[in-house]
Amino acid sequence: MFLTRKHLSRRTVLRGAGVTIALPLLDAMIPAATAHAQTAAAIKPRLAYVYFPHGAVQKFWTPEGEGRDFKFSRILKPLEDMRDYVTVVSNLRNKPGESSDPHGIIESTWLTCQAPNAPRQGADAGVSIDQIAARELGKAAPLSSIELCGEPGGAVSFKTPGVGLPLEGNPRRVFTTMFGPGDSNAERTALLQSTGSMLDYVREASQTLSSTLGASDRVLISDFLESVREVEGRVQKLTAKAQSLGELPNAPLGAPDDFTELLDIQFEMLALAFQTNQTRVATMRTIKEASMRTFPQVGVDEAYHPLSHHAEDPEKHERLARVHIYQVERFARFAKRLSSIKEAGGCLLDNTIILYGSNMANSDMHNNNPLPQLLLGKGGGVKGGQHLSLPKDTPHANLLLTMAQRAGVGIEKFGDSTGQISEI
Repeated sequence: MFLTRKHLSRRTVLRGAGVTIALPLLDAMIPAATAHAQTAAAIKPRLAYVYFPHGAVQKFWTPEGEGRDFKFSRILKPLEDMRDYVTVVSNLRNKPGESSDPHGIIESTWLTCQAPNAPRQGADAGVSIDQIAARELGKAAPLSSIELCGEPGGAVSFKTPGVGLPLEGNPRRVFTTMFGPGDSNAERTALLQSTGSMLDYVREASQTLSSTLGASDRVLISDFLESVREVEGRVQKLTAKAQSLGELPNAPLGAPDDFTELLDIQFEMLALAFQTNQTRVATMRTIKEASMRTFPQVGVDEAYHPLSHHAEDPEKHERLARVHIYQVERFARFAKRLSSIKEAGGCLLDNTIILYGSNMANSDMHNNNPLPQLLLGKGGGVKGGQHLSLPKDTPHANLLLTMAQRAGVGIEKFGDSTGQISEI
């Protein structure tokens, strides 16, 4: 038998006029007659953390049944088509994040499991788990991590105790940071606007590369570049609308009724970042704590924060549930996008672990127990397709530790963790 397949380096990129675009994993990047698991191209899990505020109405969040025999709750129903990739984890508590000033620290303790003013024990106390993971997983990627948001302000990620990383709410800046040339966003933007598309710069390189690849890889390259171009178009459309309103610093692009589009594009940025190996660690906050945003998209004109103080009013529960479902719908759309991206005989979700959750339980009581949380993806051997009802007061840090360990991060303890969750 003759093995003639051309072998490409996993680090192969498309270059042209200063633009560099990383490629997804291709069959040609795997040595002929070698199993994926035995090569340097074997996929290591990516980690992502997606935060939503104000907890969830538990009776509408918690699934009926346990283990693999469970029914999706009303709020989680949009994820039902992704059942095999979903792990709902109940009865988690983030005790270090409990405070008499909940909105002041609620976001900042979700990934640190450390109260801001608490005595620090250990060098990493107060450092968020995503940044601990980024130190190790980020070595093999251009960006050690990315931090995105739908609404600006606040912080979820902490590289050092008490110093939060800014959350980027402008999709154009995210895009040019990942793919554009130049030393500043202004320089990248000017170069992008001068051509209309960065793909024009690498057209010749992509054509040359495609001529050396097999049929399946040519299709993969074509689909990938088309997805890049589609995102460019959507970003440019939002930018044009924002510019018509004048400069809007520290605010989402577009008019308020474009918030759905903004969330979708930010999730698409995250998908592209993982697909092209620009980063292996990402954090996104959909909406900030104490948000005054309204949701006319789902018939809710009452501001989110006042609505979250529902006082167990059934009518407010109903409106709040619609807001929760709306957010899960955006996340479910993202999940389906990841499942459509082929990689190493499977899809991106097979090599990713994503936490979707909040650091608040009952928003009217401002408590942190039990937290509404779930995992998406099967990276690192996550089983998926389960509802795990853990013992009451199981540390939220146990879930964060488990995710990091499954991704290959060499830590044995995090926050108030008592061990990993083996059932995952």
